[in-house]
Amino acid sequence: MTKPLTIFERRHRLLAVLRDRPGIRVAELATLLEVTEGTVRNDLNALSREGRLRRVRGGGIPNDEQPGRSEPFMARLRVRDVAKMQIARWAAELVEDGDTVALDASTTVYCMAQFLQERHSLTIVTNGIEVGRKLARNPSHSVMLLGGLLNADGNPVTDLVSEGFLNDLHIKSAFVSCYGFSPEGGLTERDVREAQLKRKMIASAGSVIALIDAKKFGKASLAPFARAGEIAHVFTDSSLQRSWIEQLRGRCPMLTVCDEDSVTDYALSVPEAKHYRIGFANLDEAEPFAVDVRRGLERAAQAAGNVDLVLADNQLSSDVALAVAEKFASDRLDLVIEYQIDEQVGSRIMDRYRQAGIPVIAVDIPMIGATYFGVDNYRAGHMAGVELGEWIRSQWGGQIDRLIVLVEPRAGTLPAARIQGQLDGLASIVGEMPAARQLLLDCGNTAEQSEKQVLSALRQLPPGHHAAVISFNDDAAIGALNAARRVRREADVVIVGQGADRRVREALRDPGSRIIGSTAYGPECYGEKLIALAQRMLRGDPVPPAVYVEHTFVRVAQRLAENG
Repeated sequence: MTKPLTIFERRHRLLAVLRDRPGIRVAELATLLEVTEGTVRNDLNALSREGRLRRVRGGGIPNDEQPGRSEPFMARLRVRDVAKMQIARWAAELVEDGDTVALDASTTVYCMAQFLQERHSLTIVTNGIEVGRKLARNPSHSVMLLGGLLNADGNPVTDLVSEGFLNDLHIKSAFVSCYGFSPEGGLTERDVREAQLKRKMIASAGSVIALIDAKKFGKASLAPFARAGEIAHVFTDSSLQRSWIEQLRGRCPMLTVCDEDSVTDYALSVPEAKHYRIGFANLDEAEPFAVDVRRGLERAAQAAGNVDLVLADNQLSSDVALAVAEKFASDRLDLVIEYQIDEQVGSRIMDRYRQAGIPVIAVDIPMIGATYFGVDNYRAGHMAGVELGEWIRSQWGGQIDRLIVLVEPRAGTLPAARIQGQLDGLASIVGEMPAARQLLLDCGNTAEQSEKQVLSALRQLPPGHHAAVISFNDDAAIGALNAARRVRREADVVIVGQGADRRVREALRDPGSRIIGSTAYGPECYGEKLIALAQRMLRGDPVPPAVYVEHTFVRVAQRLAENG
């Protein structure tokens, strides 16, 4: 039995986790540290009183006095640190696995580097020693440090690498900050040599992303290095005065204003078009499927050019979803896209929007009075059930000892149809499964809870007995797979998923995967269709009461074929 951590050891480990995984939830910290959420909050408060971290909503930011960092750098890092973290967290969303990016040596970009720790196979070109050191901890990354003269912070400010070196690289995006910014003067720096280096980095990049806290708007310095028209996307914090938003219209395509609880994307490129403010209350920012939906929405809103997108996180919580609805209603948005899990709270959310006269699109979980968009649940489930039955017939002679059904009771009757579809599809191939051999478990809509539930079930299943698992979604499927691995029972388990998100697609690369497939909903394509539907509703065009996405079943064999 593992010896429990002392309070000192636990808090030291908590700080280490916060450094490596900024933005991690209290619930995840509790799981990692094997303590209650209340204990984690007490530890966070104690570390805050000791000055070792700054408390922010849902977690904390370590006051990182680590050796090797210069005091000037540390002093700048502490200035408006909460705003910098908010900006950095959302800017990091633009970086995907395998990207080549240029990062400057600013403290805001350093904060962003913390959110890139879990990306894979990045190529980073930077003049920031601290940025490079942070990202080099991930062995899958390639970090190229631009050499040169060091300033007082210990960061290179002049480039000793040839311009041809930068020109030969296919840099997707350059992420930069500045001393000051204005729509007329663009991005400026105090040091001419640093401005020259940033100009070279920008010239070699496909797009320029500027991370600028609100206090820098209206400031100017000696050396300009980018015009406003060269910037593809500006990220700032919520203390920005509204007048700056109007001044930026027509000068750069996109502005994102980051707050503690939400962010707003302003499309600035079509000043003459009627602009709409559309809210998106996302299911949960920790779930890959939901993140893909949100990213697709952001791309579609930017492409539309006349949609300002207000984003919030429902955190898989009914209480949070109600609070977000209250905020959106108070903000008098033109339309809301609602993605929340609890059917029971849907009527309360809809009542608030009806009072405010705001039309609503409900994603995947229906709400009475809202236009439904999402999964044809029964058909999606039936596809997976048939595929599971075919596999069982082929590999296990059509026989299983236990059918584990991972359900989500909060979602209501319509999403439950995807479970019924799986049961019917399976029965059409291998026959009805007796109720005594079925085990219904609450997946909680998370991989963690699904893992705990399936782990307990497998420990009660005799060795060599076969279990088939049907899932409410891919989180449940991943949890079942993790449980089978923990007890080394993978050979006794076969699993199908719903959603075909990034993690499941990765699992399907393995020819021996016990997740044999998943019904794909294409969450990355939701955004384009949702924005088009929203625009039709706002124009007063007739729309159907329900709009369904198309489904395909993604198999292991398909994934292997796609990857050669």
